[in-house]
Amino acid sequence: MFGIGMQELLLILVIALIVLGPKKLPDVAKALGRALNEFKRATSELKESLDVDHSLNTVKKSFDAMNDTQPAAGPTASAPGPSEVKPPSPSPEEAAPKTPEPPRASS
Repeated sequence: MFGIGMQELLLILVIALIVLGPKKLPDVAKALGRALNEFKRATSELKESLDVDHSLNTVKKSFDAMNDTQPAAGPTASAPGPSEVKPPSPSPEEAAPKTPEPPRASS
């Protein structure tokens, strides 16, 4: 585990029993176990979030690579040359011939 053999572990337990006493030792061991369990849970959540972040970055890079290989669609890529520009067509009101208005009767 941490390079601690059976003899070293027994020595640590005996010292803890002497320092803490037989009444507090079970409570301290329980609190230590809960703290280690919470630490393991937090590290596993962190690993999962890093894996998700890594997956999102991978997907983003592949989308960026796809966009770089496709021609850009926009006004700069398909702008017509000067010979291809057509004059605007007149609106229906402008295209209709104008008829003179009849004179008004004066009163």
